[in-house]
Amino acid sequence: MTCAIVDYSSGNLHSAEKSFQRMARETDAGPVVVTADPNVVRKADRIVLPGVGAFADCRAGLLAVEGMYEAIRERVIDGGVPFLGICVGQQLMASWGREHGDTEGFGWIPGEVVQITPSDPAFKIPHMGWNALEILVDHPVFDGISSGEHAYFVHSYHLLPENRGHLLARVDHAGEVTAAVGRDNMVGTQFHPEKSQQTGLRLIANFLAWRP
Repeated sequence: MTCAIVDYSSGNLHSAEKSFQRMARETDAGPVVVTADPNVVRKADRIVLPGVGAFADCRAGLLAVEGMYEAIRERVIDGGVPFLGICVGQQLMASWGREHGDTEGFGWIPGEVVQITPSDPAFKIPHMGWNALEILVDHPVFDGISSGEHAYFVHSYHLLPENRGHLLARVDHAGEVTAAVGRDNMVGTQFHPEKSQQTGLRLIANFLAWRP
């Protein structure tokens, strides 16, 4: 059961690789590989798409790797393998990104990525640091993780899904901020599980064991 972490020059690949490999060893989940090769992704049993930076830049970077988006789509949409998007990797699942103009996303989670707008100006943007999760859906990737546990965020935009049933978890930052979305065999976290200590490691282990 190979888990492929997609390398398209956008993401905290070193810490993600270490965290996923650690939990794969502890749970006997099989190999974890970081790859920029679409053929490796096409054979993977699980796919992780990280992302750091602006929505349009990440999308352009992914599309610049010839055949990579097609390989991901083939496995996730046609093949039904478990998919995890992290930070901007999660945002790319949306229909549109509204950061510095309008950029089309994958359209896997209908909705748009918009700037966070706290109701209290004392709450700064970017939303950075630890925040308490409120888990809204009893989803396998949150098995053993309770509302009130903290995760680590660094972002100024978040995905607003059209279907509230696709919102798996949220946090409060003078207003609701999306923490996780998902449907079918796809899940995405706005927070960084690889930086979220035991809560993040538990989510990674759950993803590696998830059979949607």
